[in-house]
Amino acid sequence: MKQIVEADLNQQATLLTRPDWRLELQQAFRSPNDLLKYVGLDASQFFEDSRARELFPLLVPRPFARLIKPGDANDPLLRQVLPLKQEFDDTPGYTADPLLEQGDNVAVDKNQGLLHKYQSRILIILKGGCAVNCRYCFRRHFPYQEIRFSQHELSQTIDYLTRYPQINEVILSGGDPLMASDKTLTRIIEALSNVTQLKRLRIHSRLPIVIPTRITETLVRILANTRLKTSLVLHANHANEISAELKHRLASLYKAGIHLFNQSVLLKGVNDNVDSLTELSESLFDCDVLPYYLHQLDKVTGAAHFEVSDDTAQQLWLGMNERLPGFLVPKLVREVGGENSKTAIMPDGRFK
Repeated sequence: MKQIVEADLNQQATLLTRPDWRLELQQAFRSPNDLLKYVGLDASQFFEDSRARELFPLLVPRPFARLIKPGDANDPLLRQVLPLKQEFDDTPGYTADPLLEQGDNVAVDKNQGLLHKYQSRILIILKGGCAVNCRYCFRRHFPYQEIRFSQHELSQTIDYLTRYPQINEVILSGGDPLMASDKTLTRIIEALSNVTQLKRLRIHSRLPIVIPTRITETLVRILANTRLKTSLVLHANHANEISAELKHRLASLYKAGIHLFNQSVLLKGVNDNVDSLTELSESLFDCDVLPYYLHQLDKVTGAAHFEVSDDTAQQLWLGMNERLPGFLVPKLVREVGGENSKTAIMPDGRFK
């Protein structure tokens, strides 16, 4: 028993002394050759694939890379981040702006980061950058370089909210909003909490999945101390993305009363089988995270090789229903450009 306790204490000490998340980001892989060498693959076999970094840069943090199975070119985590020559394919129906977000963009004194697509909530593209460049990203062609969210934009956003009293929720998105510093997040969340009509704050982030150390004690305190009901929506697509360190740090958020959800994307060659999807839901709930959405792929140029047909998606969803309790089965949905809500594509009448 004593040995078990000592092992637990040693593990916790190791977790807490990992490098700062910003240092982890600085040390991320940006070269396909370096990443391939790290995971034990021959880079010369991927020469044509590596050229796709010209279309969308490679960015893979080392904590995520450590979870990739060495020597496996078909590893589900590697497939999400490694450039492939199929990205050059010109596929009908695939566009640079599949959700028509740039057309829906609400300009508030040249603030290009505020989207008001839904009646009761607005989305703020807080930061243009991400900690990882997923090859299927629906915003891989988004003009992030035009995005800024300084104190001026925050003031304009507060003014905008007061003109639309039906808005009761703010979603922080990106890029990835957790790329902002804890100091910046404190300033923004405090300002939003002073808007009396607001009830909820939602943060959508993949950063804790790829760099778990982003969940700092300060971040937990920020999210716990606001009057707004706060949710963190993570983005994990495969159970292998959920490390021991991530589970440890998510526990601190859960204990602080932060609601934890996950949304994933159905991806060919990554999670397009019932076993993977079921294991993902089970692993998430082990971390007190509820599966929220299972998205069909947004048809963004360069990502067609990840597509799973609707028929297959529905069969997979039915398979999850057979194995899991209803609360662990995410809604199967797709985003349709111009629509004011997600479109459910679950087979009719199949709920538990």
